[in-house]
Amino acid sequence: MSSAILNVTFDCHDARLVAEFWGAVTGYKLDEMHDPGNHYWVASPPADAWPRLVFVTVPEKKAVKNRVHLDIVPRDRDQDGEVDRLVGLGATLVDDRRTLSPGGWVVLADPEGNEFCAEAV
Repeated sequence: MSSAILNVTFDCHDARLVAEFWGAVTGYKLDEMHDPGNHYWVASPPADAWPRLVFVTVPEKKAVKNRVHLDIVPRDRDQDGEVDRLVGLGATLVDDRRTLSPGGWVVLADPEGNEFCAEAV
């Protein structure tokens, strides 16, 4: 027996802003959800695949480094081009490890400071 990951959930100060950023990064379709007492955004991969990205508004702001983060890899460009695209979407460069050891990746942060890594193909 095992479990599958259904969602990766982000607590956000502005869930719509972060959802739109990650929707643009991944190309996932965004849906605004209105359940009783629970308003959130879902970014879904094609064909209802999992995991989805879920963005929930919470009152507190991010205070410390993420304990879990996403690693992304470009589908149709090189790593340098993808880092440029991500920064253009609103990401912030945190640590460029492309030429360092250990390295090969770039640490970025989304508009609310959630860290993620851009890997090379």
